[in-house]
Amino acid sequence: MQRSSKRWLAAVSLAAATALTLTACGSGFSGSGSSSSSGALTSSNKPLTVLIGSSGDAETKAVTSAVADWSKSSGTKASVIAATDLNQQLSQGFAAKKPADVFYLGTDSLAGYASNGSLLAYGDMLKNKSDFYPALVNSFTYNGKFYCAPKDFSTLQLVINTDLWKAAGLTESDYPTTWDQLEAVAKKLTTPKVVGLSSNGEYARLGSFMVQAGGNLMNDDSTKATANSDANVTALTYVKKLLNEGVYKYAKEGLGEGDGGQALGAGKAAMTIEGNWVVGELSNDFPNVKYTVVPLPAGPAGKGTLQFSNCWGIAADSPNQAAALKLVEQLTTKSDQLAFSKAFGVLPSIKSAADEWKKDNAALVPFLDGANYAKGVPTAKGSADVVTDLNSKLTSLATSDPKAILDATQKNLEAILK
Repeated sequence: MQRSSKRWLAAVSLAAATALTLTACGSGFSGSGSSSSSGALTSSNKPLTVLIGSSGDAETKAVTSAVADWSKSSGTKASVIAATDLNQQLSQGFAAKKPADVFYLGTDSLAGYASNGSLLAYGDMLKNKSDFYPALVNSFTYNGKFYCAPKDFSTLQLVINTDLWKAAGLTESDYPTTWDQLEAVAKKLTTPKVVGLSSNGEYARLGSFMVQAGGNLMNDDSTKATANSDANVTALTYVKKLLNEGVYKYAKEGLGEGDGGQALGAGKAAMTIEGNWVVGELSNDFPNVKYTVVPLPAGPAGKGTLQFSNCWGIAADSPNQAAALKLVEQLTTKSDQLAFSKAFGVLPSIKSAADEWKKDNAALVPFLDGANYAKGVPTAKGSADVVTDLNSKLTSLATSDPKAILDATQKNLEAILK
């Protein structure tokens, strides 16, 4: 949901990559279900299977190494499978009553699998429960139960092409901190060949403006639709204004690029709104492009951004839940999370890893700091379909009524909550 099809764009957090498909979680704009219960943990001498949606060799190698280390120290055999289609393989495993014991799970998949009893709700059993960022815990809480440990996360921030910035006569003192300043610098940066600001025209980018205005599509626990709030109307009206001024263009429709990172790297846009995955994107495809990451400007309600995350799911049908829980606790330790970050660029989901991560990634600190004020995407069952429908409407925002778009989304979200 959050990024292009480039293989490494899925690297930073599969939170984005798993966001569109809810094969076993239902679809359409209706339906809800009951919560699952964890009960006592099962325990056996059976080996564990860990199913991951890997972005590539670096991620597969890092996770396999970490699981092997745990297996050696614990005495419990465990193997890692890199899925070719995570959602499909998860769905098939649950349907056959032979799911992987531990697996990557996106926020949008939580409600569906939790409501049909496929997941073990083990979050409250974690020894390091209090170390996870609260907003991430909230993203993996369903019907009041903290289901699974956040694996890692990403946030959106403002990425600036520093050469284009300097060419426009701008300095560090001009980095925008408000919407008015963002509009002003976007105008200054826009030329016949370069647009000041670009991003994909979808909720996963424009939603950050909603949060800055004090809104979002749903409340924090995704139990109430808030799509057509005054705050969200204000946000989309602001974006529409920038689009019509010609200082903001969608990367795909307006510039013919896959996403904002590509537009920035190609020199077609001077600023973009992207997550930390843009680091790999620019490093791989545009190694000579210089860029700076700064916090997204504050809106009428203050700072705001969206966050995307995955958790380590544990199957309710696992015959060895006790060992699976211990494995997850190891994979979410500070040492393992920092190793994963170094290997494939993710942000650690625990607060205790923040200082060391910032020391090693000084230029990227705004992404991690975003955890302190970020809001999650809707997690209600069926919400991914509603967002897909919203995205189709946002492509024509420049010529549409923001309130009408949001009213339709409100109606669809209310339908899935019935």
